[in-house]
Amino acid sequence: MNAFVLGAGLGTRLRPLTELRPKPLVPIHGKPLITFAFDHLIANAISSFVVNSHHRPEAYEEHLPGGSYRDRPLVFRHEPVLLDTGGGIKNVEDLLGSEPFVVYNGDVLADFPLSPIIDRHLESGFPATLVLRPSGGPLHIQCRDGRVTDIRNTLGNSGDPSFLFTGITILSPEIFRHIPAGKIVSIIPVYLSLLRAGIPVGGAVVERGLWCDLGFRDSYLDAHALLRAGGHQLSYLPSEWPQSDHASPAVAASARLAGACAVGRGAVVGEGAELEDCVLWENATVLPGSRLTRCVVRDGMTAAGTACSADF
Repeated sequence: MNAFVLGAGLGTRLRPLTELRPKPLVPIHGKPLITFAFDHLIANAISSFVVNSHHRPEAYEEHLPGGSYRDRPLVFRHEPVLLDTGGGIKNVEDLLGSEPFVVYNGDVLADFPLSPIIDRHLESGFPATLVLRPSGGPLHIQCRDGRVTDIRNTLGNSGDPSFLFTGITILSPEIFRHIPAGKIVSIIPVYLSLLRAGIPVGGAVVERGLWCDLGFRDSYLDAHALLRAGGHQLSYLPSEWPQSDHASPAVAASARLAGACAVGRGAVVGEGAELEDCVLWENATVLPGSRLTRCVVRDGMTAAGTACSADF
């Protein structure tokens, strides 16, 4: 199967971290966020990827060059004008072929079995199956007996149990017939129109496994604590990932790193600096004697002095 990974968002909730990188490229312990989606999908038998882009499209070519990821084809499609999720799906119809495919939000970090849900979707014959969770965020999807019955109580089915949408969906090519071409279209009205027409939309509830929305600064930093060396182990990554950054040659001997710190490639931490729960991107610099807590130093930036919850 193919997967369409959504990479065109503006990342407004993460600014200024997303000024120079699209949100799916922000690094977690030096690894671009979107590659966790790729790894999760590969572990569930996905063989190729399509990614839409809008903001800073050149950054994708810089961080994911060569037209492939782990020997799987990787194709980008640029959206000069943001088309929203539904419009973005329609815009890559020619790249996804005539088989069912997975749509995966590029800012999601997940680790749960996806293959059984794909199999269930294929057996159902439904045009769409939304992957849901019972908690962890806004509960906007009403679902009963494996079928979505409402979204945001639009159709008046407020009595049905409500669930969180994970940002992961399995779609059949039939869905393309319900999305107008060349339009800015949310996917939610498409699903609602299917329900109004009596066409079933599946809902698969997943209770176990990791799921995080990294669209917010705190959740971005917290992911580093969750996945730190010796912390939560993602099933689709090697057990030795990530390596501890405390012994990096770029960290001065007299510097102190506490909590969940991440030091990106080429980053430097000066003598006597003290960092707690900080993330340094590629080629970032922390000057000697600095005192930083829950700070992010972006690509090529320099941090100095004392700061808490600041972005450089």
